[in-house]
Amino acid sequence: MKKEKKNDVAALLQYAGSRRKLTFLGLILSAISMLLSMAPYICIWLAARDLIAVAPEWTRAQSVMSYGWMAFAFAMGGIVLYFSGLMCTHLAAFRTASNIRKQGVARVMKAPLGYFDSNASGLIRGRLDAAAADTETLLAHNLADIVGTIVLFAAMIVMMFVFDWRMGAACLLAAVISVISMFVMMGGKNAKIMAEYQAAQDRMTKAGTEYVRGIPVVKIFQQTVYSFKAFKQAIEDYSDKAEHYQADVCRVPQSVNLTFTEGAFVFLVPAALFLAPSALAAGEFAGFITDFVFYAVFSAIISTALAKIMFASSGIMLAQTALGRIGKVMAAPALKISAHPQTPHGNKVEFKDVSFTYDGAQSPALSHVSFTAEAGQTVALVGPSGGGKTTAASLIPRFRDATSGTVTVGGADVTQMDPHVLMDQVAFVFQNDHLFKTSILENVRAARPNASREQVLSALTAAQCGDIIEKLPDGVDTQIGTEGTYLSGGEQQRIALARAILKDAPIVVLDEATAFADPENEVLIQKAFAALTKGRTVIMIAHRLSTVVGADKIIVLDDGQIAEQGTHEALVGAGGLYAQMWADYNRSVEWKISGKKEAE
Repeated sequence: MKKEKKNDVAALLQYAGSRRKLTFLGLILSAISMLLSMAPYICIWLAARDLIAVAPEWTRAQSVMSYGWMAFAFAMGGIVLYFSGLMCTHLAAFRTASNIRKQGVARVMKAPLGYFDSNASGLIRGRLDAAAADTETLLAHNLADIVGTIVLFAAMIVMMFVFDWRMGAACLLAAVISVISMFVMMGGKNAKIMAEYQAAQDRMTKAGTEYVRGIPVVKIFQQTVYSFKAFKQAIEDYSDKAEHYQADVCRVPQSVNLTFTEGAFVFLVPAALFLAPSALAAGEFAGFITDFVFYAVFSAIISTALAKIMFASSGIMLAQTALGRIGKVMAAPALKISAHPQTPHGNKVEFKDVSFTYDGAQSPALSHVSFTAEAGQTVALVGPSGGGKTTAASLIPRFRDATSGTVTVGGADVTQMDPHVLMDQVAFVFQNDHLFKTSILENVRAARPNASREQVLSALTAAQCGDIIEKLPDGVDTQIGTEGTYLSGGEQQRIALARAILKDAPIVVLDEATAFADPENEVLIQKAFAALTKGRTVIMIAHRLSTVVGADKIIVLDDGQIAEQGTHEALVGAGGLYAQMWADYNRSVEWKISGKKEAE
């Protein structure tokens, strides 16, 4: 157990960089400050000894004032050193927390975009922020208190046996009971309960983030109670774990701990009564009273020292769990980069016997898929839900890498291309593209940061965004998502299309880009598609089959395999799965609600 804690602290200090030395300096200062904090008690004992020796002629005790000033000096010196030590540990802790966040973000930036499908941004942020905060508490406060308290306890044990070992043993008994109580709370199997508590907190953070993001959809469909169920369950699970730890694990041991540490004096009184007759008989009653006064005052700091150990131990447990959470972020898969990257020639896209299986899945999402999108062609991927359309499209920009087979762009294997070169080759528009909380100008310019204002305006015009710009108070400089400036789903989609147009990539991937558009916006989006796809290789995913009628080639995916492929006319004439889907689509278009009442 001790080795594990040492390794945890060492692992944390790796993030401190050059400020790691400050941590050790802070620990040394904390240890010295604890030693200085013991000196006033010795001064009190010396003052009590001199006063008792001359009682009742108190004025004869000439050194009492000197002992008082010495006690004050030691106390102030201990305070100054303690705060100096905390300053050092805080500087190191802040750098550690900062580096954890920076390195965590740098790590996930190297992960393939598909990683974020199964790791929500709220969960990643919660892991990094909460874990960094927990480690900050450990390094800034708990570690200094642990070292200082260990030194304090060693000094206490020595002092307890210096003056009268019997009264010292009586005081030490309270400390022994306290340590046993804390071990019961935090050691053994109970350490796992803290990990379960942190896992429940992770789930609650993730559920809360997803619930807040889904509020617009929830309100539209009046599903508030049902959508809240998952969030409520996560909260209740977290509450149950916290209550279990506090009520079932900590209640009895903590009650015993507080009872005996706060009442350490109770052990001292019986010991003193037992020893008093022998001291009186030996003529050493004055010395006995002096020792009793010392231990009576000294016993008061036992509870303070033990409380520091308890809170410091709790900090170590949190840090251990935090390291596990940090480790999950740092273990994010990094996109593999070839040492000898291939260069694409042209914008032809080809799938060669491609298969892909999601982690933990029993069956492949794609199985031996092969097709070609020649340069300048529009290829549509259609098929039943779950057939593998989005998965196939995601392999082109390397959101994920194929389990087997090869995806090529311009004749180059995408896994062997420089990721930056690949991203320059591909523009993609999703059904739920995200707009940043900044101006429309900067939202579009995100595709090409060095683009001029005129180029951005040209892209917005090509994306049919003129009516959007005209109605906004500051035109393209209007901030999105602030001061009540919000766009509809179709309008957001057109802004996203402007971003893709500005990027001017030779390959375009469209994933259900008209899914959330009303009829008016869909007409404008289709016009924007014409500007976006002109002269480019296009991979289009759509459920509305009317949008793929003019495609050069239609690939029908069913259960991860190509069921059929060809032009719209050829597939309808073949009478296969696509023909059935086309017939179903036409029936859905013709369906309408009748306004006639049945005759009574």
